[in-house]
Parts: sequence; structure tokens; C-alpha cells
Amino acid sequence: MNILNGQNLFDVSGKVVLITGAATGLGEGYAHIFAESGCKVACADIQFEKVCQTAEDICAQGFEAKAFEVDVTRQKSIRKMAAEILQAYGRIDVLVNNAGVEHIEPFTEVSEEHYDFITSVNLKGVFFVAQEIAKIMKKQGGGKIINIGSLGSYIGLAESSVYCTTKGGVIQMSKTMSIELGPDNIQVNCVAPGYFITPMTQPFYDDAEHRAWIESRIPLHNWGTVKDLAGPMLFLASDASNYVTGATIKVDGGWLAS
Repeated sequence: MNILNGQNLFDVSGKVVLITGAATGLGEGYAHIFAESGCKVACADIQFEKVCQTAEDICAQGFEAKAFEVDVTRQKSIRKMAAEILQAYGRIDVLVNNAGVEHIEPFTEVSEEHYDFITSVNLKGVFFVAQEIAKIMKKQGGGKIINIGSLGSYIGLAESSVYCTTKGGVIQMSKTMSIELGPDNIQVNCVAPGYFITPMTQPFYDDAEHRAWIESRIPLHNWGTVKDLAGPMLFLASDASNYVTGATIKVDGGWLAS
């Protein structure tokens, strides 16, 4: 019995992958992962100069990427980005719905401005980017949507009340999306990273006491690197995950198991 018929189920070469929040941090890392795996990468961010640098760095390594400007809190901007990607590449096979923000402050001091900003990017942005790209994928006959959760999707973190609220919402949103989009051959899943060194988490890493507390909670006793996310991301973008939808893969060094 030759079940695979010589097919590499994990091959994503040639796919067009859109990554929001690709200017810095893990989003930038995802862009490199998919480019190095043979994908055509649409790098999108509100920080246009920085996301152009991401695309330039990828191209300098001999891979393919283009930069696109987007404000994920504005539907008009999302539609413009999607149209530009279609003009450049003709399709969108994978969406990595990564753009996210955080503002560390005590619950009793959260301002309406900060609440609106975080929820607009982390919930509204994820929702309407997915909505626009799902419409494109339906016309194509299918696609993959990978929403980015967090440890904060599962546990409460002090001074991160709004962030944790939104990241918990991303998990539930992904489940409902997977139900509605399943008949259109669109798989919707989440990746929930633990502690990785990014501009968002750098203050925790630089605080020796906080860093020691974090590392004491991780069974593997070290922070993750972008390379640690490559396997789950490529799996969810490939044919290997065609029967996986509505799921979340936790990449946290075992934090949630302890």
C-alpha cells in the first residue's frame, strides 16, 4: 500500500503566504520561515518602512517576498492590501493572522484608549483580515488560515488583562471560523506561542527577576526561538493538516503542562 504516492505532505513550495505584523518579532520570523521553504511571501504591516526591510532581507537571501502596507483596524486598508496581493501574485493560499499589540498596565489603570487600541488590533483586526482573505480562498477552492494565540489565551497574566482577553477571543473566533469555512475547504487553526524573545517580551527578558520566574515555569527551562515555530507553522500551512481544523497547537516549552 503506497498511501503517500511519493507526495511530500509537508511541501509548501510555491504557495502564496500572507503574514500580517511581519515588520518585527515573530511575524518577521514567520516570513523568513515560509520564504526559506519556497513560498512567495506577502509581508504586511502598518510599519511600512520596517516591513519593506523584512521583504528586502528575504530577497537578499535569494527568496521571494513583497511588502504591503496595512492597518488591520480599517477594513478599507485590509481590502486594499488584499487587492494588491492578488495583483502581485494572483492568489492567497495561506494567511498567518499575526498582527498584535500589548500595553502592560494594571487592570485598574487601563484607559479606554488603550483598551480600544488593543482590542481593535488583536480582535477586530484578526476578524476582518480573516474575513477578507476567506472570501478570496472560497473563490480559489480552499486555503489555510493560521491565527496566532498566546499563553494568554489560556492563563491570566498580571497587567495584561486586555491582551489576555483578546487572545482568549482569538481561540474562540478560530473555532467558529473553522465550522463555517470547513465546507469551503478552508482549514482554520491557531498557534499559541509561549515565551519568545521579541520586542513585545524584551522587557520581561531584560528583567532578571521576571526572566528567572518565567524560566522556572518552563519545563524545558529556556525561551523559544523562531526556529521552534517552524514545524507547527509549516504543518498547518501544508497538506499534512488537511483534516485538522479548529485546533490550537501550543508551542510553549511545556508551560501549560506544568
